[in-house]
Amino acid sequence: MKARLPEGFGGGPNNMQGMIRKAQKMQEDMEKKQAELAEREFTSTSGGGAVTVVINGKKELQSLKLKPEVVDPEDIEMLEDLILAAVNESIRTVEDVTSKEMDAITNGLNIPGM
Repeated sequence: MKARLPEGFGGGPNNMQGMIRKAQKMQEDMEKKQAELAEREFTSTSGGGAVTVVINGKKELQSLKLKPEVVDPEDIEMLEDLILAAVNESIRTVEDVTSKEMDAITNGLNIPGM
């Protein structure tokens, strides 16, 4: 009695070449998407728009805007908290978008280092 392999398994050298081509295509697509994401900008705000932060896909801060009314020399801690909240939100956004767009390429396959 012969065991049956699921469709897409087996097939000898031709199937192996096909798998290698698919893996190479996936790698090319991932590299292209990573370059695209690195150039994108992500904007977040905190304090009802009092602090606006723009970072790129490499998680590098591009700009920081403060509304004048949020600058209170008597309450520096609040300003620091607003800045931290906006920066952290932007970083989370980059990570979420990157994860979703890479998952679309890899079909959810967990690839170490990606």
